[in-house]
Amino acid sequence: MSELVEIVDSLENKIIKLLHTLELLNQAKGKLEDELERLKADQEITKNSVLEWEEKYESLKLANTMLGSETNKTEAKLKINTLIREIDHCITQLAE
Repeated sequence: MSELVEIVDSLENKIIKLLHTLELLNQAKGKLEDELERLKADQEITKNSVLEWEEKYESLKLANTMLGSETNKTEAKLKINTLIREIDHCITQLAE
């Protein structure tokens, strides 16, 4: 009988340890999920910032071209032609 009690006590101790380990793992999981959400938010902010800077760069590049810079002249002409086509399209839609 004593042997049976020792086995039950041993199993009880192992279950308690497993439950404690499970609790620790659940806490760690929660912390990692919080960190993941924070990192996703940071990534979204960074992505938006990069897009904003790319737009500013393109505008600056176009402005430099229009001020007489020799680089990207064809790019500026293409951009102007695109803008003219868009304006023509808007005028056509307004006339209908």
